[in-house]
Amino acid sequence: MNNNFSFILAKRLISVSEVANATGLSRTTLTNIYYRRSKNVSFSTLKILCDYLDISLSELIEYVPNRDKDIS
Repeated sequence: MNNNFSFILAKRLISVSEVANATGLSRTTLTNIYYRRSKNVSFSTLKILCDYLDISLSELIEYVPNRDKDIS
């Protein structure tokens, strides 16, 4: 899975602090998402981000299959 959070913020010239202040989400949580350090982001957090940014979940998060795994 890839998240486009940092790309979207950069494109819109929005800081992590601005998102934190506007959404009530913690700056730590948002920073972890921004730097792709977060592996388990809750659906409620994703919904808040999508609502704030006025985007769909598929614009924020994209699924990229792991082609290296052997599925036998």
